[in-house]
Amino acid sequence: MASKTMRPVLDTRALNRATLARQLLLSRAEMSAQDATRHLLGLQAQNVKPPYFQLHARLAGFGPAELAGLMESRQVVRMVTMRSTIHTHTVDDALTLRPLVQPARDREINYFRKGLVGVDLGRLAERARVFVEAEPRTMAEIREELLEEWPGADPQSLSVAARCRLPLVQVTPRGVWGKSGQVRLTTLHQWVGEKETAGGEGAAGEAGEAGDVGEAGEVGGIDTAVLRYLGAFGPASVKDMQTWAGLTRLREVFERLRPVLEVFQDENGVELFDLPDGPRPDAEQPAPPRFLPEFDNLLLSHADRSRVIAPELKGRSWSGNQAHCTLLLDGFLAGLWKLDGDAMLTVELFSAVSKAVRAEIVAEGEALLAAMCEDRPGGSVRFGSIDG
Repeated sequence: MASKTMRPVLDTRALNRATLARQLLLSRAEMSAQDATRHLLGLQAQNVKPPYFQLHARLAGFGPAELAGLMESRQVVRMVTMRSTIHTHTVDDALTLRPLVQPARDREINYFRKGLVGVDLGRLAERARVFVEAEPRTMAEIREELLEEWPGADPQSLSVAARCRLPLVQVTPRGVWGKSGQVRLTTLHQWVGEKETAGGEGAAGEAGEAGDVGEAGEVGGIDTAVLRYLGAFGPASVKDMQTWAGLTRLREVFERLRPVLEVFQDENGVELFDLPDGPRPDAEQPAPPRFLPEFDNLLLSHADRSRVIAPELKGRSWSGNQAHCTLLLDGFLAGLWKLDGDAMLTVELFSAVSKAVRAEIVAEGEALLAAMCEDRPGGSVRFGSIDG
């Protein structure tokens, strides 16, 4: 929504630098993997390895074993939250963010209503809960269990309903660096045990047919989520946060918080909100090259992504429904990269760069190989087509 009141204008470069600072991408942070996961409100985790590469790009001295240890000790979990996609969250965030996005999960079920005729969703959730808490189950096993009671229902619709109604986590070894395992699910409560608190699984399981965020938990919860989103992704518009969360009707929350927020506008007059003490570095502050994995939240968490992706490059980071790994130069999308099994890191640039910048890219790529490919020494960086 364009602002009718003149506010200080933040141009694209100013927004870029502010967002990079909050995303820990202007300089690597001296921060633990757990604290960084919390600060970023989770790590996009549709695939297993991206969370590890996200942290490598952002943290000084990060090694995959640190996040793997948090996974195995159940201090972080993999589950569906924002935008109906899998994220790696700290347990505290899993307990608070999952109920907040429950309205979106309820709306998702509505798309499958034709396959759920005659199905009592409360009964479905309870039967699925008992089944997965007995031992972690695959989604195929959950479908078969539910088909026993509702044989005429659509199998996919049954599994979607179970995933949406229950806060299901992917149990280890799935998600652990260097290990493999089929996706098996149990409830958040069952997996984290005594870490469960009021507002966790029960809030998600009892949310019912909520139509907007106003029915998804207490006011304090969504207000805190807005402030934390701005701390990790701001300055941002209402639509930006709605894009990140996969929620609607957040305007009233921002209006409630307006007195404690700074308000700006972008070059198109769109109103942007920010924390009073949110970092807004000089637009000319250097931004080093950074290798980001596929589905990095930096590129997915704003309605207007021009703060990172130039309009002429829109769509270049995707092929069909598959995201590519991306390279940032001067803070903006500038190329793609691919790492093969022999630790060959191929970089595809969208346009020519100077020898000095190529040297910076090589140095950053070699740092990635050293940290993330310890088991495959002798890797190297080359320039070319990632499909070549």
